[in-house]
Order: sequence, then structure tokens, then C-alpha cells
Amino acid sequence: MNADAVRERAGGLPREPGVYQFRAEGTTLYVGKAVDLRSRVRSYADPRSARIRRMVERADDLEIAVTDTETQALLLEANLIKRHQPRYNVRLKDDKSYPMVQLTDHDAPRIEITRDPDGETRSASNTSGGTASEAATVYGPFTNKGRVETIVKALREIYGVRGCSDHKYAGRDRPCLDYEMGLCTAPCTGEIDPESYREDVESVRRFFEGETGILADPLRREMEAAAQDRNFERAANRRDRLEAVEAFHGEGGEAVQSRSDERTVDVLGVAIEGDEATVARLRAEDGKLVERDRHGLGAPAGENEGVPAVLAAFVVQYYAERDLPDALLLPERHDDEELAAWLEAEGVAVRVPGAGREAKLVDLALKNARRNVGRRDECGMLADALGLETVRRIEGFDVSHAQGKSAVGSDVAFVDGSAEKGDYRRKKLTDQNDDYDNMRALLEWRARRAVEGRDDRPDPDLLLIDGGEGQLEAAREALADVGWDVPAVALAKAEERVIAPDREYAWPSDAPHLHLLQRARDEAHRFAVQYHQTVRDEVKTVLDDVPGIGPETRKRLLGRFGSVENVREASLEDLQSVAGVGEKTARTVKDRL
Repeated sequence: MNADAVRERAGGLPREPGVYQFRAEGTTLYVGKAVDLRSRVRSYADPRSARIRRMVERADDLEIAVTDTETQALLLEANLIKRHQPRYNVRLKDDKSYPMVQLTDHDAPRIEITRDPDGETRSASNTSGGTASEAATVYGPFTNKGRVETIVKALREIYGVRGCSDHKYAGRDRPCLDYEMGLCTAPCTGEIDPESYREDVESVRRFFEGETGILADPLRREMEAAAQDRNFERAANRRDRLEAVEAFHGEGGEAVQSRSDERTVDVLGVAIEGDEATVARLRAEDGKLVERDRHGLGAPAGENEGVPAVLAAFVVQYYAERDLPDALLLPERHDDEELAAWLEAEGVAVRVPGAGREAKLVDLALKNARRNVGRRDECGMLADALGLETVRRIEGFDVSHAQGKSAVGSDVAFVDGSAEKGDYRRKKLTDQNDDYDNMRALLEWRARRAVEGRDDRPDPDLLLIDGGEGQLEAAREALADVGWDVPAVALAKAEERVIAPDREYAWPSDAPHLHLLQRARDEAHRFAVQYHQTVRDEVKTVLDDVPGIGPETRKRLLGRFGSVENVREASLEDLQSVAGVGEKTARTVKDRL
């Protein structure tokens, strides 16, 4: 649309509140809100930035929706942006969660660092350790993952709370290596009685609820004893841990000194780099920090835009589906009149603190935002989505055969999102027309090599199975039989559903972490098919002795029918449908087979 077309279209619009969409070939390019639709749309005849000018030039249509109030326009704009993800809007994309510490609700609770406690709680399996449920206790989130790991290890050394998976816990007849290392008191084999174990778990709970001395006092005693024994290395180690423990409950800065009528306060920080932005949000309730998260936004850049535009877009899109806090602390003004009117009507106090405790919280939010800006960390996003600590290394598996013949399996490796072809492996399998058994055999082969130390590659963080629930279950049975404890998921081609042991994920088609799994799955499939074709072509068959059948024709026959048996059963007409096979050759094949 040129300037004249925009002016002409604007002249027929009402002077009422509403939402407008610039579109091109049926795709929404940009969504905006207006108190006066006619006046706002007319302003696009002389766009305020090069980015918006490009958008207007691409557009071939304009749609509007009139609303009763400015607030309705504000919320409708947010809904349309989330639905259409228009290229030229500032749009909320994803959020990265911080690590938390979870004490599961088993009879013998385990302690674990997690990014998705609800997901992991729901998917925990029923074992002799008990069943994890929504009653599991979660602490955090925390910004310093290294410090959290130090704390959890120190707690395990002092109180012996288990950290093993349910699979490792179940059915043991002797303690594992954690017991020998002093990290666990082995409730699995009765090395500690249930009541004493529960007391130790309660001590861990008390620490996370704020009783620092539960961990600090034993560490201080160990430090002093090591110093007296002139074991200075151990004393220094305990000193460092003690410092981490004493700083732990103060992590995140000072508490928000909220006003008497403000129970909940959200603090926002913004960082922008190119076409990527990150908003970090801290939530305080009754003066204590209780939540921390980060959210990515796309395409924020443009003249006369920046932090104010990002703030305005985030606040509307994020809080349109959530409860608003009593107060918002921002790094700078958002300069959106409609947003200001909405927040005022909802009773939300908006402040840009210049000094004091609130300013320190804004500084902390800014630091958290800058840690993530400009990154599209597929591996981190995948770890967050699946509730795993890390998914730096993925191994993908697939099987290929021709109705049970020339069965093979592939094992491909991806490291930090890229194919690691030097770590690809392939395996000939026993010929059988059973995808589940083939997958079970392939995973058993990989697991045994790992457990017996015969595989020179590092253990993966995630196993990806090409297939659905049946293939995944077969793979997990093989892992359990061998005792190789590695998380596994499947990716089904039909609907691109990610299948975990106890739940399914339907991620958006444009999710970067889904793309990572798709690349690994497709590569495993390609490598398996390639190897199957090689094995199939290498196999000598009775076709080799048929006059008029050369290597290329034999390959085409097997490719068309899958096996010699199927070639034998094919009709003359079917045989002649293969390139290079005439009537005479087809009759010869039938006679010889």
C-alpha cells in the first residue's frame, strides 16, 4: 500500500476505539490498537520508522475491528498478536525458567534440581520409593544454578537424602555408589530406618524454609576440625561452601519494601539486542521474592522504539491472561496512553524507582534480562520444556527394513544442536518384521556398550526415538533391562507429538526446541534408510542368477517389491512395471523363481 492508498482507506474508518491489521496475501503483518481508528491508520501514510514503512509497502489489505472501549482494544490487540504472531509486532515468544529444588512426595523423598517441577511431579512413576504427586515441595526459583548445586550437594553430604531416579531406587539389593561416597544413607536397602530418614528430610526442608544454621553449623564445625588437623584443603572447601550457604537465602537482592496496600509487586527489566529482546520479571509477595522468570520477545527494533515499546507489548500480552500485581516497578516509562489508562483502571501502581531498595530490584531484573538477550538456546529451551538439567547431547535412533529383510538400526548424535557425524553408529539387526522388537534390540545394543564401557562416546543427555508410544516403550524396556538410566522421548511423525513416558507434548510448530528434535529424528531416519539400502544391495539373491537381470535391475526390483519373496509372487504385469524389465525378462524371472 502506498501513502495515497492508506489515506483513502483511513478516510472511511470510524472515529472510535478499535484494532487494525495490516495484511499481505492473507497473512497478518502488523496489529495495532487505537482510540481513534481513522486518525491512527492515517498516520501510517507517513510511517515513523523504516521498519513500519517496509511493512506498509508490503501490505495489500487492512482489516479493522471496532470496540466499545480503549481497554477492549488493548486486550483484543494482545490476543491477535498471540494468535497471528505478526512479523512486525513486538511479540512475546518464550520464557526460560530458573532452577528450583524439589523434594518429592515419595515415602523416601529424593532431592533434585528441576526447571519444571509440576511436569516432573506429574510424570513420576509408581515405584517402591513411593509415588510423587502434586504434594511435592518445591523451593525457589533461584538465579545462581552453581550455588544451588553446591547447596544440594552439601545437604546430601550432611543429611544423606537420595538423589537417584525412581528406576535406580527400585528393587535394589545393595547400596549404589552414592552410599559409598557419603551422598546417600541408602533407604533403598534399609541402611537407614524410615523414621531417621524422614528426620533428615525434615532438616533439609527447614534449611530451604530459611533455617540457615541447619547446614551452616555442621559445615562450620567441619571447617574448624579440618583446620585443627591442618587439612587446609578440606578446610578451604568447607569455607567456600559455608559462604555459599550463608549467602543462599539472601540471593536475589533485598526484599521489596512494599506499601501497606501492595501485597504483590512485579519488577521488570528489559535488554535488547538487534531483533531480540528479553524481559526478566521478579515477583514479590508480602515483601519476599517468590518468583523469577525470563521471557523472549521478537522484532522490537526500530526508530523511536526500544525499551518503552517492549515494556508496553510485554505488559499487555503477559498480563492479559494473568492476574495483575498491585504494583509494577519498571526501568523506564512505557509511554503508552491506552496501557496507562488500563492499568490505572485496574488499580495497578506503576513506578520507575530512582533509588532505594526498589531501584536495586530493578537493577537485578536488568542483570537477569541481560543474561539471556539475543540467544535462541534450543538445547536450553528443550531442557526447560522436558524438565531436564541439560540436553546438550542427543542421540537419535531409527530402524529400517524391507518387510523384515535387511533390518538395520541407526544411532546419530547431535551436540549443542548440531550433527556430530563422527559419533554416528549403525547396527545390523536380526531380520524380523517387527518395529518394536527391532527398536528394543537397537537400544539394548547401545545401552550394553555404554554400561560395559565398550562405547568411546560420552553418555547422551537425551535419547530420541523415531516413532510413537510403542517404539518408546520398547526402548525403555531395553534400557531398564540393561540398567542404563538415560531419559528417552519419542517423536511421532504424523502430528509431530513429543511423547514422554507419562505424558505428551504438543509444542507450537515454530518452537525452536521442537525443530531441534525434528532435525535429530530426520537425520536418524535418513541414516537408517541409507544403511538399509546399502545392506540390501550387498545381499546376494537368486536374482543374480537370472539371465537379463543386472545389478541395477535387481536393485529396482528389490526396491519395488521389498524382497525376493515378493518378486516371486508378483504378476507379469507388476514385474513389467519396473524400468528395464520387459515381457521376456519378466517371464524368465517367473520361470526361475
